[in-house]
Amino acid sequence: MANQGQIPHRGLEDLTVVARQATNASPAGKGLPPVHLWNPPFCGDLDMRIASDGVWFYMGTPIGRPALVRLFSTILKRENGKHFLVTPVEKVGIRVDDAPFLAVEMLKEGDEGARLLRFRTNVDDWVACDPAHRLRFEVAADGGLTPYLHVRADLWAKVTRAIYYDLVDIGEERVVDGRPKFGIASGGEFFAMADAEQVRGAL
Repeated sequence: MANQGQIPHRGLEDLTVVARQATNASPAGKGLPPVHLWNPPFCGDLDMRIASDGVWFYMGTPIGRPALVRLFSTILKRENGKHFLVTPVEKVGIRVDDAPFLAVEMLKEGDEGARLLRFRTNVDDWVACDPAHRLRFEVAADGGLTPYLHVRADLWAKVTRAIYYDLVDIGEERVVDGRPKFGIASGGEFFAMADAEQVRGAL
């Protein structure tokens, strides 16, 4: 296999076999494989892309099988700003237009004083928003804000627009470093979204 550039064509079935072998490396074959422990040689870039709407493409064609997308997502790793599919024996680069996951559903637990938000990703992982899985807010091209949720390691989920509006509805003002901020409380942490005055002017 080439050490750089585009790797030779590999069918989805071949990739599926390799991914399944990698997931079996997790204890008892359950849970996520320990990709953080694997540091295999880089074998080139694969013609696979995750679009900004969460759709996975292989050789320019959408991967229409959710179970296959889920499988590939379990061996996803990010290093130095690039995304890879990693197994114990090889690492191949893929393109990610924005974030590799989408947060598509949100559940609220507890009251305002002890609220915990849980998010479901487009690959059916549930992530509790807390100090270990933070929300961050980036300024979008149109000047608005786009929320992202930390899923694991250096992988993030972009929060869908509908859930963003739900977050705004439950947002609150707090003083952070002497300045009033508008943000979201979850898991005992306050995630500042923007200056409170700026948000009040936009609502």
